[in-house]
Amino acid sequence: MRGLYTIFLLICSNVFMTFAWYGHLKLAEFKWFHQWPMIAVIAFSWAIAFFEYCLQVPANRIGFAENGGPFSLMQLKVIQEVITLCVFILFSMMAFHMQLRWNHIAAAVCLIAAVWFVFGFN
Repeated sequence: MRGLYTIFLLICSNVFMTFAWYGHLKLAEFKWFHQWPMIAVIAFSWAIAFFEYCLQVPANRIGFAENGGPFSLMQLKVIQEVITLCVFILFSMMAFHMQLRWNHIAAAVCLIAAVWFVFGFN
């Protein structure tokens, strides 16, 4: 159960992270947001990233094997990277209407291979 809870928190965390990192690019389409000075855009992104950390830190603490969770440190990192890629792909397709190409799928396959290497040889 701790593993599922960890993955759920990491997914939620990555939604906030993706919006903090890239959401301002979409919001720049609005005149009111486009006129903000860079420091305001940075503060806006930091405010969103705060919620990412509120989810990411507990996810790692709950999921870490030395805290009673099911995952090693390396496994937590690889899980987070795979989730980041999945969330980013959905975000880029929905917000920016980007098309999924063969090289994106190849990168995803490489990450899946990373998961296999990290989990398969313990």
